[in-house]
Amino acid sequence: MSAILSTTSKSFLSRGSTRQCQNMQKALFALLNARHYSSASEQTLKERFAEIIPAKAEEIKKFKKEHGKTVIGEVLLEQAYGGMRGIKGLVWEGSVLDPEEGIRFRGRTIPEIQRELPKAEGSTEPLPEALFWLLLTGEIPTDAQVKALSADLAARSEIPEHVIQLLDSLPKDLHPMAQFSIAVTALESESKFAKAYAQGVSKKEYWSYTFEDSLDLLGKLPVIASKIYRNVFKDGKITSTDPNADYGKNLAQLLGYENKDFIDLMRLYLTIHSDHEGGNVSAHTTHFSGFCLIFAILIFGRWFEWFSWPITWSCQSRSFRMAI
Repeated sequence: MSAILSTTSKSFLSRGSTRQCQNMQKALFALLNARHYSSASEQTLKERFAEIIPAKAEEIKKFKKEHGKTVIGEVLLEQAYGGMRGIKGLVWEGSVLDPEEGIRFRGRTIPEIQRELPKAEGSTEPLPEALFWLLLTGEIPTDAQVKALSADLAARSEIPEHVIQLLDSLPKDLHPMAQFSIAVTALESESKFAKAYAQGVSKKEYWSYTFEDSLDLLGKLPVIASKIYRNVFKDGKITSTDPNADYGKNLAQLLGYENKDFIDLMRLYLTIHSDHEGGNVSAHTTHFSGFCLIFAILIFGRWFEWFSWPITWSCQSRSFRMAI
C-alpha cells in the first residue's frame, strides 16, 4: 500500500502543487488508519448510530402519544420578559447540569467519565472522541472504536483554501469567536447535506448527511481554532494534522504545544466541555435552528456567535489563563 501511495503522490505531484500532494497523502494515510483500527466485529459510530435511530424514533413517538398532553410546568410573566429563564421547554438527553453536584454526561459524573472512557496510551485523561460516542449512543466505546473515530476525524481535517485566505484577511483584533463563526460559516461550501438537499434527498436520509457534515466540521475545528490562534498571537503558521494522533493531541500540536501535560489538559478540557445541558443560549440556538432545517454547519456558526457573549468568553479566558 505504501508503494501505491508513493506512486500516486508522484503522479499527482507532476500535475499539482506540493501542498496538494501532501494533503492527499495525509488523507489517504488517515483513511488507512481508520480502516486498520476498524474490524468486522467493531462497528463505526455511524453504523451504530444507524442501528439506534429507528428504535429511538419509535420510543419517542410512543412516549409523545401516551404523554403528549401532560403539563410539565407553568409560565410566569416575568419569565417571558426574562428571556424564558427557568421555563421547561427543551428535551436534552446528553447531559444534566446540577448547581451542587456538577455535570453528568449520560448519567455519569466527571470522575466516572475519567475512569470509564478509553484513554490514549500513557494518558490518564479520557478522550473527547469517546465522550462524543457516549453522547450519541449512550454507550462506552471500545479502544478500537475510539481509535477508528480519531483517524476518521483526522482524515476530515483539511480546510479549503478559501477559508484559509479568509482567516488570513481578518484583522488580528477581531474577536477570535467572531473569526471562528466566519470560518465555520464559510465551510457551507463543503456541506454534503446542502448538496443532497438540493438534489431532493429523502427526509429519511437527512440524518445521514447531517451526520457527515457534523463529523466533517468536528475534524476541521482544531485546524480552524489553531489557525486563528497562530494568526493572532504567533506567526500564522500551523503544522499538519497527525493522522495517528487523537483529537486532543492534534489540537495541542496544531496550537504549537508538545508538552505532555498540556496535551492531557486539552483532552480533559475538550471532554468535559463537549456538552452543557440544554438550558443555555447555545443549546436553544442550535435546536431552534435545527427545527428550521438549517444546515448543521450554519447552525454551528450561529452557536459560535453566542460564545462571543462577554460573560461566556471571559469565563473561558480566565480558565485558560489559570491553566497556562
